[in-house]
Amino acid sequence: MTFMKNFTTLTTLSFIITLQITSFAKAAPVVTRDVYVPPILKPMEHDIWQIGQNTTVSWNTTSPTPPINITNPSGKIMLRKGGRTLLNIILADNFDILSGTVNFTVPDVDPGDDYRVVLYGDSGNWSPTFTIKASP
Repeated sequence: MTFMKNFTTLTTLSFIITLQITSFAKAAPVVTRDVYVPPILKPMEHDIWQIGQNTTVSWNTTSPTPPINITNPSGKIMLRKGGRTLLNIILADNFDILSGTVNFTVPDVDPGDDYRVVLYGDSGNWSPTFTIKASP
């Protein structure tokens, strides 16, 4: 009986000490992060890209004003044809979403007039449709 009483007292004491120690620990402050959706400026509707040619995608980094804590400041640009994003074609990635522009070579894809670029940072906004044509 004495053993059980001592064991219970020791267990209770250990529990109280653990509670006291952990009460001093503070959680890391939570920083609010914001989604940033900069409007795509280029390509514009009816622009024509040529396979193998260097081109530029640009977006507005001043309006709307970017938030202080962007959820994902690393950008990626992908190509979209018709109603689907071409997951195997990354036009550019690992750039600063606040740079406002990125250059790359137009990939070898099927020519068409229903392409869009998708700008990913912490959002995924699309450009207007444009055309990609074969190289001469």
